[in-house]
Amino acid sequence: MFLTDGELSEIKMFRRELHRNPEVSGEEAKTALRVTEVLSTTGPDQIVAGIGGYGVAAVYEGVTSGPTIMIRAELDGLPIEEIGDIPHRSTVPGRGHLCGHDGHMAILMALAKRLGRRRPARGRVVLMFQPAEENGAGAAAVLADPKFASLTPDMSLSLHNFPGIPLGHVLLKEGPVNCASRGMKVVLKGKTSHASYPEQGTAPTFVLARLLGDLTALGNNRPLGPDYSLVTVTHARLGEPAFGISPGEAQIWATLRTLTDEAMAALVSRAEQLVLTEAKAGRLQVEISYEDVFHQCYNSAEAVAVLLRALGDEGVSHDETSSLLPMKASEDFGLFRTVAPAAMFFLGAGEDHPRLHNPDYDFPDELIATGSRVFMRAIRNILG
Repeated sequence: MFLTDGELSEIKMFRRELHRNPEVSGEEAKTALRVTEVLSTTGPDQIVAGIGGYGVAAVYEGVTSGPTIMIRAELDGLPIEEIGDIPHRSTVPGRGHLCGHDGHMAILMALAKRLGRRRPARGRVVLMFQPAEENGAGAAAVLADPKFASLTPDMSLSLHNFPGIPLGHVLLKEGPVNCASRGMKVVLKGKTSHASYPEQGTAPTFVLARLLGDLTALGNNRPLGPDYSLVTVTHARLGEPAFGISPGEAQIWATLRTLTDEAMAALVSRAEQLVLTEAKAGRLQVEISYEDVFHQCYNSAEAVAVLLRALGDEGVSHDETSSLLPMKASEDFGLFRTVAPAAMFFLGAGEDHPRLHNPDYDFPDELIATGSRVFMRAIRNILG
């Protein structure tokens, strides 16, 4: 490990501090401030704050000119109550770092400490602490921010911890590694009436009932492949909780999921046509909107080759053929591939470890050393 035992201990304490104080997507102000404070102690050449919201980027310039390598972590936690009994349990009701983003930030902070002492021989390293990953808005906001233009990388790398596989073992594969997904919100509007005279209104009851099944039926939930699709109804509401009113409005929320962006476009078209046809038949007005939009995450061959070399150099066990990839879950890191080759690797958190988004999940501190070693080796192999 390139850090001393004392430095690594400090990084672990920093991680646990973040874990106690989680903030959700779009609200990461205190997290960003703390990250900035600690980054400042490493002496970066530049800190860019407020990028894409509360994002923070630290720049470490090489001795001579060369390519820019960006390493990305996430700032946000989840709106989930933590139930574990660990000493550094969340102190914020209904909020928790239950996906490991606190650990991902700690890995980048380990890189910052080392880069602060020894710059790359050429080029530069950008450590990107990205906001709002959990709702899919963060990467797009970072890319759209004018401040990103001066940071545009020649390659982007990232990781995510992965419960269910051995601690410290890595999964890495070229091609799709995370599905595209989006939340579809449908509002059906009719006209209320007295419950004794439903014929005097326009109730969305039967349209809602049909859509619950018909939207779900658009998905096939087959093994992941080019034609994979899944529609999961996550919420439905009809009228108000009253016995004297025939309802005039209904909502249905559904998550659409496919392996590729192209397949998502086709699924969205089918879902919208279904909703519009049913609404017209039921004499209803309809509004369709989307939230939590994630594009597919695709690992570029060039970036995968860089990570594979680093894994080999560091003696980290890894698998390029695991059936666990691609994942059905979504990840917004894939958008960075629109500006440069990009790849994410998946770092085992333990076979029996609580799963991501479980209320008793906690990031294994042992992964800080492994993850940072892989990234640092990749940086040195490219930039010296």
